[in-house]
Amino acid sequence: MTDTLDETKTLADGPEDAPAYPIGRTCPYQMPPGYEQLREKGPISRVTLWNGRIAWLITGNELGRRLFPDGRLSSDVLDPNFPLLAPRIEAQRQQAAAPPLVGVDDPVHARQRRTVLPSFGVRQVNALRPAIQKYADELLDKMLAKGPGVTVDLLSEYALPMPSAVICMLLGVPYEDHHYFDERSRHVLSSSGQEQAAQAQTAFTEILAYLDDLISRKQAEPGDTLLDELIARQLDEGKVDRQELAMIATVLLVSGHETTSNMIALSTMALLAHPEQLEALRSDESLMPQAVDELMRFTSIGDMLMRVAKEDIEIEGHLIKAGDGVILSTMLMNRDPGSFEGADDLDIFRPSGRHVAFGYGIHQCIGQNLARAEMEIALATLFRRVPTLELAVPADEVPVNAPYVLQGVSELPVTW
Repeated sequence: MTDTLDETKTLADGPEDAPAYPIGRTCPYQMPPGYEQLREKGPISRVTLWNGRIAWLITGNELGRRLFPDGRLSSDVLDPNFPLLAPRIEAQRQQAAAPPLVGVDDPVHARQRRTVLPSFGVRQVNALRPAIQKYADELLDKMLAKGPGVTVDLLSEYALPMPSAVICMLLGVPYEDHHYFDERSRHVLSSSGQEQAAQAQTAFTEILAYLDDLISRKQAEPGDTLLDELIARQLDEGKVDRQELAMIATVLLVSGHETTSNMIALSTMALLAHPEQLEALRSDESLMPQAVDELMRFTSIGDMLMRVAKEDIEIEGHLIKAGDGVILSTMLMNRDPGSFEGADDLDIFRPSGRHVAFGYGIHQCIGQNLARAEMEIALATLFRRVPTLELAVPADEVPVNAPYVLQGVSELPVTW
């Protein structure tokens, strides 16, 4: 679309040429049907949400990288004009405060980010690698003990418990409680059942209450984990209140393992479907860091990042008016042929670079160093130790998450 600024279009021009959105994936790591047409309209077009509202969809990589850091776009989920992708999210918003780090703007966002950022640096994450490797080996020992020829769910046996154990260790959450919050975290980010709205809200409230109680226990018996540091440096010094600290801990706990577990599962599926890429990776594990970046680009599990315009923005011949909803599609930005040669191909030799799978700008994923380390170790260990790994069902029978939640699978049956 190449409209000129003299003929600007706004959302008020009408719903024509605005397809329903979001669109469900049929293959969990590929673009859903209809994305090719949206890409052809790029880098900006219009879509219709579940409630009939029209929103802007950003599909171009260069345009998205200009808009992500634009201060005229807000991440404030409590703004009544903030675009929501499903009724269950509307229900959650009506009952909850804005999620720290991801659902607030500066200066609140910057203050919250400063409280936790030092614990997710490259040096701090590298210090965790031996422990991550230990968790990966122990989980595979347990899985392989079931013997060849059996079918196991790789998601629940490996991809989920490994990052869950790591974020527990980092935060200081007793791992023996992981079944309690693993299930609830899935409800918050990935559940798409009939009772999803109430289920997701209840799960979030229960995790919040659990962490509030854990803060009390840690105040009585301090330790040396991230949550203990936040209590000592932030809560006890009056820089955050108890509710905000519990909310920050909840966001870190939920997003700290649910996203990575889906990435491990989808990366496994994608590599099994591209045996030449997998063989190259097995032959040279030094390729793993750039392979992980490529898998992040290729699968784009956090596809839709929403914003609301606080001021008018003229861009690419369009007028985004104050109050308009804006959705940045990381999948389409990461499959932009103008930025990536062979954009729809999985190529582990592709140089790391301009993908936006972790977002971009001030809200870029705070845990990306940890996620990269976990994926590198999880995938290298899995394919090294299980050379005959394969799907136990046809790929098109693997259940895919709903389009309005974190992209992934609800189970991944494998055998060896």
